[in-house]
Amino acid sequence: MNLIEFSDIRKTYTIGSVTIDALAGVSFDIGEHEFVAIMGPSGSGKSTLMHILGCLDTPTSGAYRLEDHDVSELRSNDLARIRNRDIGFVFQAYNLLPQLTALENVLLPCTYSTHVISGRDERARAHELLERIGLKDRMNNRPVEMSGGEQQRVAIARALMMDPPVILADEPTGNLNSKGAREIIDIMKELHADGKTIVYVTHDDTIGAEAERVIRIQDGCVVADERN
Repeated sequence: MNLIEFSDIRKTYTIGSVTIDALAGVSFDIGEHEFVAIMGPSGSGKSTLMHILGCLDTPTSGAYRLEDHDVSELRSNDLARIRNRDIGFVFQAYNLLPQLTALENVLLPCTYSTHVISGRDERARAHELLERIGLKDRMNNRPVEMSGGEQQRVAIARALMMDPPVILADEPTGNLNSKGAREIIDIMKELHADGKTIVYVTHDDTIGAEAERVIRIQDGCVVADERN
């Protein structure tokens, strides 16, 4: 079953008298439980594609179906609910709130959720997630007291908090050394083995080789779709 369906997705920006086609008719499907790397050089359209995949932006034209629901033309409130419930985000810059502890950062998605869940259950799940990724003894540390790799692991735990079917990772190892990058890739592979759908945006062929499938973007178009 397809979890994600992109059909002739186009995104056009107009700056003054200049029109830029960031995406020029992108089509692909991603099935449940796949591990897909979306690859391309700077300026290829990866970031625009990621924003539409993550419901952070809407296409100019074309259809985007997520879990068999057309999200192409949803209003902002509906898109926000999908981002909270159905997609876990992991960004290159971690995007943790510096004044909060690791535990408090992981709990953040609950603040914006309409799901009714007790505070005790929320904290128990956050504890479990941080322990699972090796941060049992760092739960009360703030981001400034943690390494880059540790901060990214907190971000992964936060992405998992609402148990979304899709994890969307945008260059999550871009700010890490080789050891930290390896740890993050291994966590992603473990999550995939547990049944999560992983969409990993990167320009690094070494990381792309870890995925089951590579979709290559060039000049706003899909130029290759290959299985490793």
